[in-house]
Amino acid sequence: MKKLAASLVISSLAASTGEAQERPAGRVAPPAVYVVAPGLGDYTDELLFGDVWLRDELKPRDRSVVTVSALIASGRIAQVGGHVGRALDNGVTPSEIGEIITHLAFYSGWPNAISAVNATKEAFDARGIELVAAEGGQPLELDAAAEAARAASVDASTGPVVPALAEYTNRVLFGDLWRRPQLSARDRSLVTIAGLIATGKAEQLPFHLSRGMDNGLTRTELAEVATHLAYYTGWPNSMSAVPVLRAVFEAREAAAAGQSQAGTVSVRKYDPKAATIGSPENFTGSVRVESRFQAEGPARAGGGTVSFEPGARTAWHTHPLGQTLIVTAGVGQVQHWGGPVQEIRPGDVVWIPPGVKHWHGAAATAGMTHVAIAEALNGKAVDWMEQVTAEQYLD
Repeated sequence: MKKLAASLVISSLAASTGEAQERPAGRVAPPAVYVVAPGLGDYTDELLFGDVWLRDELKPRDRSVVTVSALIASGRIAQVGGHVGRALDNGVTPSEIGEIITHLAFYSGWPNAISAVNATKEAFDARGIELVAAEGGQPLELDAAAEAARAASVDASTGPVVPALAEYTNRVLFGDLWRRPQLSARDRSLVTIAGLIATGKAEQLPFHLSRGMDNGLTRTELAEVATHLAYYTGWPNSMSAVPVLRAVFEAREAAAAGQSQAGTVSVRKYDPKAATIGSPENFTGSVRVESRFQAEGPARAGGGTVSFEPGARTAWHTHPLGQTLIVTAGVGQVQHWGGPVQEIRPGDVVWIPPGVKHWHGAAATAGMTHVAIAEALNGKAVDWMEQVTAEQYLD
């Protein structure tokens, strides 16, 4: 039965991509794959489309929504057309596909969205889909108390620094886009979460994971989103999302059990298996992150214990509400943009003000471990920038 289902999946994809000719029966990858990378061809046929796409934890429609969203958000436009066709086969309407693109313009930028429009238009043309009429309907109702608290947080934290961004965030992003009826609130959360995981924005996940569960996504479905995206955006992005998923799940379980309301103290036992390796996009050298945490609302503090091997350091970055570092071992360095490199040792406490561009890491000849604590603003605790060059590090 599973092989029959896999055969149907493969036939569907071949028809949607227009590449059925030249492809041997029972194979889904493009013919060139079997010439250049036959192992990849086997994994594509037997694992990705013969196993992952058939898992029951997400419906085929949801897998298509997640895949299309991830491809658009990460700029993998060449693959969008084929998966738009697959999404149509799996029950996603042309209007919903158009709204996914619209939504992601705000979360991954207009250039990605416009490029996705062109790829989608080709897929629509191949199926005779003409002008997509905007579906009417009443704006979606959002939780008034939650929205008031979110808006007040944006006004207080962003407004004094970047007032126009705060105004657009409240009026357009959440006041209009999230209320458009062309996608359900659940689907908008699914699109947003897929886009954030695909682009490695793990620091923004807590807010949207919790919002997604409020909108009807289950723990099983969210875990499967991370599993599915390992194949489309790479293992590192999915693995970086795991500690955040864990923290959100545990916080909601605690809240559901009434622990927070009752004032019960909770202890999360140290789990070495939960440690993650610092992403090469955001770190230079060998970096290990352990004991990651994200406080339950209304608290906003999060962080973890970060260990740097000699010579390892962060990229330049900022924090919207600042950051505190507590050095626990070794010898380290910290520098703000334009300032001197300062040595830090065990017991030292470092405070980085909001919006200050900086880096921190180990000394060239000694490792360093610190506890990093930062508050999240609308689910976002850090903005990563360019890597620290060897010349800057040794300055």
